[in-house]
Amino acid sequence: MKLPAITFQKDRLAGFEEVIEKEWLITNGLGSYAATTVPGINTRKYHGLLVAALNPPGDRTICLAKLDEDILLTANNNNNNNTTYRLGSNQFHDLIFPDGYKYIKQFTLNPYPSYLYGVGAVEVVKTIFLPQLKNAVAITYNIKNQGDTALKMRLYPLLSCRYYHNVVDRFRVPLNFSQESCSDKEFLVSFMRPEATVGCRITEGVFVEGLNWVERLYYRDEALRGEADLDDLFQPGYFELQVPAKAEKEFAVTCAASQKEKTAVETLDAIGATYQEIKHSFTVELNNKAALLADFYRIHPEVVQSEWLNMMLLAADAFIVQNHAGQKSVIAGYYWFEPWGRDSFISLAGLMLITGRFAEAKDTLWNFMRYFKDGLIPNFVADKTGVPIYNTVDGTLWYVNAVHQYLKYTQDYNFVKTELWENLKGVVVHHQKGTLFGIQLDKDGLLMHGPRLTWMDAVVEGDMITPRAGKAVEIQALWYNTLKIMEHLAEKFEEPALAKQYANMSEHTKRSFNEKYWNAKQGCLYDVLESNGVDDASIRPNQIFAVSLDYSMLNKETSHRIVDVVNKEHVTPHGLRTLSVEDPKFLDKCAGDRRSRDSAYHNGTIWPWLLGPYITAYLKVNNYSSQARKQTLDTLITPLFTEDIYQNSLGTINEIYDCKPPNTPRGCIAQAWSIAEPLRAYIEDILQIKPTNQQQ
Repeated sequence: MKLPAITFQKDRLAGFEEVIEKEWLITNGLGSYAATTVPGINTRKYHGLLVAALNPPGDRTICLAKLDEDILLTANNNNNNNTTYRLGSNQFHDLIFPDGYKYIKQFTLNPYPSYLYGVGAVEVVKTIFLPQLKNAVAITYNIKNQGDTALKMRLYPLLSCRYYHNVVDRFRVPLNFSQESCSDKEFLVSFMRPEATVGCRITEGVFVEGLNWVERLYYRDEALRGEADLDDLFQPGYFELQVPAKAEKEFAVTCAASQKEKTAVETLDAIGATYQEIKHSFTVELNNKAALLADFYRIHPEVVQSEWLNMMLLAADAFIVQNHAGQKSVIAGYYWFEPWGRDSFISLAGLMLITGRFAEAKDTLWNFMRYFKDGLIPNFVADKTGVPIYNTVDGTLWYVNAVHQYLKYTQDYNFVKTELWENLKGVVVHHQKGTLFGIQLDKDGLLMHGPRLTWMDAVVEGDMITPRAGKAVEIQALWYNTLKIMEHLAEKFEEPALAKQYANMSEHTKRSFNEKYWNAKQGCLYDVLESNGVDDASIRPNQIFAVSLDYSMLNKETSHRIVDVVNKEHVTPHGLRTLSVEDPKFLDKCAGDRRSRDSAYHNGTIWPWLLGPYITAYLKVNNYSSQARKQTLDTLITPLFTEDIYQNSLGTINEIYDCKPPNTPRGCIAQAWSIAEPLRAYIEDILQIKPTNQQQ
């Protein structure tokens, strides 16, 4: 199975201001990652070659920030007369030094990043990969010295040990550590806060100890975001090896991190001590990715293989992670999001079900149900503390929908009955009598809730940007969908009285919804029925869920009118705008400091994930005609998956986009539901590859 590739040749790389905006990301299945820009300059505090999830999938910590290289060419075999070429690149506030990116002749992401440097008669190929389920990175090198004199190569690891949201000022808050050289090829650095050990080794050459600090590195993207943008890193020394004239050498540097020194050393050993062993590890990773693609086409033989689809399937895999106990969850977005409940449940079908990863889907459902409390599934589990946070009204309802989708693909009713059913019934009971955050079923059968509990939950310094308190439109759609799913399950589990109760409740909700939510003036649904009796007539895309969900309260004519309004007001090739451009609150750019960004976050900003429910709704009201399916493929899916993957985030899809041309990608460079929902809609709705066991 051929793996997809993105390549930048020398002429493209010459446009520095373009390529400095392009980032690559690779992951390891634990929540750890490696990421930086195409020129190799870290422009974010989140960049690094080993950002290790020390408590998988959380506690992500910058360990190996960079590995910069020098080539020392000797003149007339005189070791005292060297010319140094620096391949590394770092940005400071007023300059880039060194500027080794100028020596890059080619960059390839295939699917691991590889750099080809050219310095006179010397070529260096540097490839970076993360072994799966290990907190480690391996960097392989191939050096061809076609010159008449020998050369030395020095490699400078730049280390830190900081939580990835923070930066280091070594004079204000010292980075306390101790260092030891375990052999002439290896060193260990033990940090006190956080407690962790970072170990590095080289397969050929020597390690020369010599502590040095690189201070005040400047992160340009953080400066634009109004975040801390200066950082201090340290070099414990450097690795050095020699390459004779007219010779070629292959070697590797590996780095591992753990809260325990013994584990860090064992991880280095597991990757391999020789270049051949590490190269074998690399081949294993490539084969695993090829097998992932092959498995997809095996279960979907009718799907035509394509470069962009392969890229999206590999991108989807990056979000599925596990903890020390092997329990699965979904990283909502890289770099800074944690395993969020809402995002996991919305993404489950696109990440795990259409790809046949049913065991992982089951594990995800079971893992979140462990935190069930007062009728709610948590919004997320805090990275540092492991404490579940329940501040969501829709997360639990999306969970019920995810169970329904899982059953459509697996018919695994035994699991649902034995492990989930009692708590699922508890969802309805608790929502009826009232639970946390003012979530309670009203007398009219509609679900009330407090502010900032929907997916539009931005807040700045306590100020709620889109509070949406009262009865948000998508919450009612999800509640009705939940009741119908529960009715189906009660029938399946032979509880007819309960099934009848759910049926009556759903009918009550349906009547009230149709009576109260239609905005005749604008020909669409109100966004929120607010608790003060005022109906929020903001034209937002949230109404699309009333059409797209499996169980809808609307007739065909009303559904068609809603789809038409959403199409007119919100649809773009990058996703759906979150507010009508005619609204006074509309903001066309999500940039600047945190207040500026969060003010625009749900007030105009484009979200790719909403293409999924929109495509489902659009094709549903158009009877899945071949013309409608072709139109959504040509105008929405193809541009998103064949053009946007070459923008800022290579081979994946950003969290959000500006409304204002050129529609700059923003937010997380890779977002789970940005890939999962359009991918699901492509398979299930456009290609019409429905689950073989689908029952509704």
